[in-house]
Amino acid sequence: MFDKIRNNYFLLISTFLVIYFFFNLLDGERGLFSYFEKKKIFKNLNNEEIKLTINIKDLEFKNSSLTDNLDLDYIEILIREKFLFGKKNETIYMIQKNDN
Repeated sequence: MFDKIRNNYFLLISTFLVIYFFFNLLDGERGLFSYFEKKKIFKNLNNEEIKLTINIKDLEFKNSSLTDNLDLDYIEILIREKFLFGKKNETIYMIQKNDN
């Protein structure tokens, strides 16, 4: 048996190397499966970045409405939402969500 192994030593080593590289090609840290997983994570992070950028722009707009150019309409909206404040002779209707 050892004579057969010695005669086919190159074939045996080549077979193990091919199997090793094929396995690492598919399942290694830099393998094909890992590539698709990292691609999916990258796409999710890009979507989250877009959402956060939009949120930052919205907050910057609200902040500039309160500091640079005092927007009285925006302040009135904030007061009405936060303090449920209304003007004289104004009727305020509160609509509650009914799940039925």
